[in-house]
Amino acid sequence: MSAIRRIELPPEASLHRYRQNGSYTDCYHMDVPRIVSFKEYVATFYTTPLFKVERYILALLASRPSSDAGALELASGTSSNFAVWSVEDRKPDQLLLRDFLGRTRSWLMAAPLGARATRLYFGSAVVPLSRSSEGAASFGFAFHAFHGFHHFYTKALMSAARSRLAATSSERR
Repeated sequence: MSAIRRIELPPEASLHRYRQNGSYTDCYHMDVPRIVSFKEYVATFYTTPLFKVERYILALLASRPSSDAGALELASGTSSNFAVWSVEDRKPDQLLLRDFLGRTRSWLMAAPLGARATRLYFGSAVVPLSRSSEGAASFGFAFHAFHGFHHFYTKALMSAARSRLAATSSERR
């Protein structure tokens, strides 16, 4: 299995619109040694045990419960809402979600690497709270306080998805 690496956004990423407007953006990727459909990646990502903890916390704090069935509907394109997110942009190979407060975006993309592997991406955007008269972005205390945790948690979420995808691959053999 490949490492989870932080990289620049690929040129075709829906998340680019936020990078271009001065929002904070990041992008991570991992390579999986099998073909993973975009639908499978999204469904797997949002149904890992780790992400279920996040869903539980969001249900308590934001009164926005979610389920595995809802994650599957999001992945298949039959729903445009999931927990605290709504679909801002959907393409056959990527999904851009907006949180209900409008401050953050989550982005997933899957790209084939030849006939036997898939590159899976996950990225985020944070919209500035305000801008100075010179245009400098201000993100606020919480952004800076949790920035390090965000990077750790992103890698943990991707690792959890990779583990589930590997287990699913083993079950198919």
